[in-house]
Amino acid sequence: MPAVFLPGMEYPSSMTSSHAQPKVNLTNAPDYRESYANSVQIRVSMWDFHLTFGTLRHESPEEVKIENSQGIYLSPQQAKAFWNILGQNLAQYQQTFGNIALEPQQPQVANGQVN
Repeated sequence: MPAVFLPGMEYPSSMTSSHAQPKVNLTNAPDYRESYANSVQIRVSMWDFHLTFGTLRHESPEEVKIENSQGIYLSPQQAKAFWNILGQNLAQYQQTFGNIALEPQQPQVANGQVN
């Protein structure tokens, strides 16, 4: 069963509890879709987090093309819950399959205004 976080619910840090959890009924909306992303950009405001997912392709050694496909807004509370469950799942993944190595990153220099 996928992890589901409901607004207003309190979750223990271990995510294990003897308290009864509400029954969660998952359904897909008619326009539900799945897609692949190997790029995510994050914008933050006082009110929300905006995650933009897309695919990154190296067109040449000097050029990278990112085609964005989906933007998702999260409240700060939902972003923190997502961060917690993602961290737990990454830890379990690495325990099962080994360390996830990240490629060396070049420093990012912003072009234009930064807010």
